[in-house]
Amino acid sequence: MDQLSLREKKGANYVLMEMNGACNAYTISEFREKVYNNITQTNVVLDMSAVTQVDSSGIGIILAGFNDGLKNKTKLFIMNPSDKARYALEKTGFYDTFYIIHSVTEVSDA
Repeated sequence: MDQLSLREKKGANYVLMEMNGACNAYTISEFREKVYNNITQTNVVLDMSAVTQVDSSGIGIILAGFNDGLKNKTKLFIMNPSDKARYALEKTGFYDTFYIIHSVTEVSDA
């Protein structure tokens, strides 16, 4: 079965979530909870460099988190998406919608 491990690190104006593994319907419950709980308070950075798969469920959580950020005057950033994560985001047509960064130093206050 697929797994997704999440490791949280807090910065001055963001929470960094280091993601490792598959982000799909079987693995998203903890991911959904952490994104939704944090985006109302601060910026969220998803380090997707070690993501091996993203399905429509994972994309849905990311898009919902992005939209919740807009409502709460915070931002959801995607940092260094793996080739598979980038492909999944591009395939949906939402890739250009997201804030794509290469380092947490690019996180700005919302």
